[in-house]
Formats: sequence, C-alpha cells, structure tokens
Amino acid sequence: MSKNYEIDNVDLKILNLLTEDAKIPYTEVAKKVFVSGGTVHVRMKKLEEMGVVRGTTLQMDYSKLGYDVTCFLGIYLQKSSLYDAVVEQLKEIPEIVKVHYTTGNYNIFIKIHCRDTRHLKDVLHDKIQKVEGIERTETFISLEESLNRHLQF
Repeated sequence: MSKNYEIDNVDLKILNLLTEDAKIPYTEVAKKVFVSGGTVHVRMKKLEEMGVVRGTTLQMDYSKLGYDVTCFLGIYLQKSSLYDAVVEQLKEIPEIVKVHYTTGNYNIFIKIHCRDTRHLKDVLHDKIQKVEGIERTETFISLEESLNRHLQF
C-alpha cells in the first residue's frame, strides 16, 4: 500500500455507513456510495492497514446481561511516572472496559460495568484500590447513557 494514501469522501461515506451497521454487506455499501463492491473491499483493506479501522465490535446492552451499574472512576496516581505500570494492572480487572490517560484532576479515567453496587464495592475495594501506584479514586455512577455514537464525516 502506498504511504501517500489519502482518505477521500468515498472512504468517509463508506465509514459512515459501516459505523451505522457494521454487518451491512460491502455490496450494499457499494450501491449506496456508487462504487463497486471490490472498491469498498480494497478501500476497507487500506483503511485497516493505515490503522483507521481496527476491526469491528458489537455494541451490547450490559444491563440485559445482568450488569446494571455503569460507573466512571477518576484515579489519582502516587506519581505520573507510574501510569504504564498501573494500566498493566488495571487491564487484569475484567470489569474495566475503558482506560484513558487524562489531564485535569485525575491521571486516569476509567469506565466500569458491575452487576450491582455490592459488586462495584468489591471491585473497588478488592481490586482497584489494591493496585500499586494508585493513591486514591473518585467514583461516579452513571444513571443513564443518553448518547453513544461514532463521529459522522
């Protein structure tokens, strides 16, 4: 693939359609973008090679799987230099689904899914607060997710 490949409007239209429904066949995407199915396939391959597209995922409603509590945690580190070591330990906690290195009050901001508040307490007390390098945490329980979308181009 050429290192000079530039993303154009056709690529953006393809991405918009696939972010709405990742299961839509390339042939259907091609019809809507007015190109061939082969063109969609080749462009998606190039976007994957560039790292723009990193695979496909399922969007799940965790509450229907018994995980009724979603929360966010602001994490204060003892020292910023401990970030990499702390993240490696956080990756071992299955309830944590997102980890962000942030500016502002917290060094790290994470998203967690738990079955209930007792499960959340256990995750906080028995897992997260035992991670070496974490000074303290601040928890925010989500009452409702009102928006979850991809950027549209």
